[in-house]
Amino acid sequence: MLQKQIDEDLKNAQKEKNEVKVSSLRNLKAAIKNAEIAKKGELTEADLIKVVAKKVKQHKDSIESFKQGNRTDLVDLEEQQMQVLQAYLPKAMSEEEVALIVASTISKLAATPADFGKVMKEVINQTGGGVDGSVVSRLVKEQLK
Repeated sequence: MLQKQIDEDLKNAQKEKNEVKVSSLRNLKAAIKNAEIAKKGELTEADLIKVVAKKVKQHKDSIESFKQGNRTDLVDLEEQQMQVLQAYLPKAMSEEEVALIVASTISKLAATPADFGKVMKEVINQTGGGVDGSVVSRLVKEQLK
């Protein structure tokens, strides 16, 4: 379903001559193809979402690097490409929702600060990867003190 939507959006972007969207979607399709090759088979919807999330994270990292280098022209381009890709991600959970999941996971596992990795893994699984790992990490650290 997501794969078909990406293909359809790429066709439409080409017809509209939307260069930013075309570029973003071509890069995404290449990343999907590489993931299929690595997996040696078709990707599930969850796998596709992980690929999109990875590409969005790469754009965020690039934006930070370009900001440090005072390259506002490249920052704008990266932000536009990131916005195109974010449309394919499920709606992100609020920080409050994630904090509740973290709290319930910690109590369920009777976790101590040494169990940081276990808690992180469980929370990421529960959220379905629909949340930024840095947010989860910060919330887990705060609650495990």
